[in-house]
Amino acid sequence: MEKIREVLKKVIYALYGVELEADVTIAPEGTGADYATNVAMRLAKVAHKAPMIIAEEIKARLDAGEIETDEGAKDVSLEGFTVTVAAPGFLNFISPDEYFAEKVGVIAGNVGDFLGGNISQGEYSGKTVVAEFSDPNPFKVLHVGHLYTSVVGDSISRILELAGAKVVRANFGGDVGLHVGKTMWALSRKNVSLDELKIEDIAKCYVEGTQAYEENEEAKAEIVALNKVFYAVAELGAERSQERLEIEALAEDFGMSTVEMMKLVELYWRGRELSYQYFEDFYAKIGVKFDKYYPESSVAGRGLKEVREHTGTVYEESEGAIVYHGEKLGLHTRVFINREGVPTYEAKDVGLIFTKWDDWHFDESVVVTGNEQTEYMKVVLVSVAEYAPKLVERTSHLTHGLVKLPGNVKMSSRKGNFLKAVDVLEMVQEILGGAEADSRIVLAAIKYAFLKYKMGGDIVFDPQESVSTTGNSGVYLLYSAVRAKKVLQRVGNSSSSRGNEVTASVSQDTSEVASVRNLSKKVIQYKEVIQEAVAEKAPNKICTYLYELAQEFSRFYENVKVAGSEREGELAQLVKAYLNVMEHGLGLLGIEVPEEM
Repeated sequence: MEKIREVLKKVIYALYGVELEADVTIAPEGTGADYATNVAMRLAKVAHKAPMIIAEEIKARLDAGEIETDEGAKDVSLEGFTVTVAAPGFLNFISPDEYFAEKVGVIAGNVGDFLGGNISQGEYSGKTVVAEFSDPNPFKVLHVGHLYTSVVGDSISRILELAGAKVVRANFGGDVGLHVGKTMWALSRKNVSLDELKIEDIAKCYVEGTQAYEENEEAKAEIVALNKVFYAVAELGAERSQERLEIEALAEDFGMSTVEMMKLVELYWRGRELSYQYFEDFYAKIGVKFDKYYPESSVAGRGLKEVREHTGTVYEESEGAIVYHGEKLGLHTRVFINREGVPTYEAKDVGLIFTKWDDWHFDESVVVTGNEQTEYMKVVLVSVAEYAPKLVERTSHLTHGLVKLPGNVKMSSRKGNFLKAVDVLEMVQEILGGAEADSRIVLAAIKYAFLKYKMGGDIVFDPQESVSTTGNSGVYLLYSAVRAKKVLQRVGNSSSSRGNEVTASVSQDTSEVASVRNLSKKVIQYKEVIQEAVAEKAPNKICTYLYELAQEFSRFYENVKVAGSEREGELAQLVKAYLNVMEHGLGLLGIEVPEEM
């Protein structure tokens, strides 16, 4: 299709003086063609001619194989393609057999060779991209939303790496903030030893602290005070804040005894340590890695600095706080430093932007969050754009909806009725056989179920649907890939190659030719799909393609005998090309194909 588009662009410009990219797609079944374009209909208004006349004019130039330009004749031959015109103005293209055979042979050898330099040497070649995603807060457990954004962010990172980018996977989380105050308020009231403390205890304390904050004014005041304590503790760092003199100084500053402060400091650092270890263990389980963690405490100071330096020009004082008035741009006002002088999430995000720039001098910063952060991030970014426009121009904010179970029950981590990330893994694992289930199949079911949807809207995750072996699921794709492996294992072993015979010889010939041609067309479409996925940062494009590819292979499997046939070598090469594309595409989704199912 790429070759056809290139030639059409030259012909269209020569005939009509218009720079236009033709949409070339796989032709619908029944047309007798392999590829088609409606470009003649798109040109009708420009050329002031009927689409059929335009299509015939283009066809005449393609048949001639050359066009006249100011620089002389230029070659526009399509090397054996047959061009036809169909009402109301379609141009159809029939490929020569060797066209498919050549490209399939390249893919069977190496998918990377087929994709070539226009992927790895394109827009992202040699560029540094910071991909920030997942972003859980220490002192809280990972919920299903974190699982979703981890899977999506990882897949986008893999796609950009394929496109030649150096991707830095970053994770931003709140090791300071009101949620820490709430958790620590409840935790400090319990008689729990540091050695026995578990992440589940911390999660329960967050719910208890949140409830106390909302229902008890005295508790609320204590939590607000503790919030300041932990900002000071985090700012000192793990080593300094646990030195005797520092603890005594902190205790004096906040009106506590040294013993009380020591208990808080030890609880805080132990809770933070447990949180990050819990994150790392879970990420390892789902096959996601991070290059850099940015705790909020590490960027809060930079955020305070930037906001204060630009107060009076960008930000303004308001009732003791420092705010940004977004109304002037159709947005809303947000607080960046509160009345207690503590940086809010907004100021920390400002600090994060500058810290990421200092660390990586990125060409692009991709930030993946939930939809609820859309308006918030707009205010943060427009404020920074007033004094650091380059950083904002290089920032892409991608958002997604909520992940829900069937029934659309809305869940809240604040209330403690949310679906934990680990719950999702265990739910699917149980359906697939419990402890004996292959973790690769479990992850394929979950990742594909998330990634097949276009980012933006809410997602209903149906555990039963995710493990279907016949529908649009990751498990179905794995079965299809493993089936291809088994076909290849039978090649050269005629005694085991009689499972795919079609009874009627006439229909066998017809169906075999169609099946081989259709699968070949679909396999070589992979490059087009990858280009779209890179341009749009859209893993769902790959998912849709792989599902359609698997369906095409299923029809091929039913109609074509590979092992023991006269065309065994040629057909096996097509199966190998299919398997290579399937494994490569699933790899971009973070899914590994097992040897057996």
